[in-house]
Amino acid sequence: MLKYRTFTTPAGPFTVVVSDSGAVRASGFTAEVSELTELIHPALLAPAEPADDVGPVTDHLRSYFDGDKAALGAVVVEQYSGGDYMRHAWQVMREIKPGAPVTYSEFARLSGRPAAVRAAAAACARNPVALFTPCHRVLRLDGSLGGYRWGLPVKRRLLDFEAAP
Repeated sequence: MLKYRTFTTPAGPFTVVVSDSGAVRASGFTAEVSELTELIHPALLAPAEPADDVGPVTDHLRSYFDGDKAALGAVVVEQYSGGDYMRHAWQVMREIKPGAPVTYSEFARLSGRPAAVRAAAAACARNPVALFTPCHRVLRLDGSLGGYRWGLPVKRRLLDFEAAP
């Protein structure tokens, strides 16, 4: 059984879907849990029900939005993909520091495949655990935002928040 909770954040409603162990399997800036459960790989999918207690993620989210921008790095995530590159890219993405976004090209290089810019962009687009695996920290070569499943205004707000002292 999965549990989920929607939090009110400065960037809008944010819902997390967690396993029994408290690992985040899906998250995003939406109040619609169905938008998130469709992102969970079938191997990790189970029925989801609302819960007040979704484990340690609650305190980490509060700390993050209270200004501890590194707090999300301690959140355990469970992402699954059939490919080794995608799993590796998501792990590399988690190492991108708040306030230090990278370009898709740089992300591809950090992921070990400098010519695979499209694969790097696909890792961002297919990321089921937004914020915890921070795809919002990957930008176009010219510094523009590119895309973001939860909307460019949310991406801009997160980047501005993380860049502030």
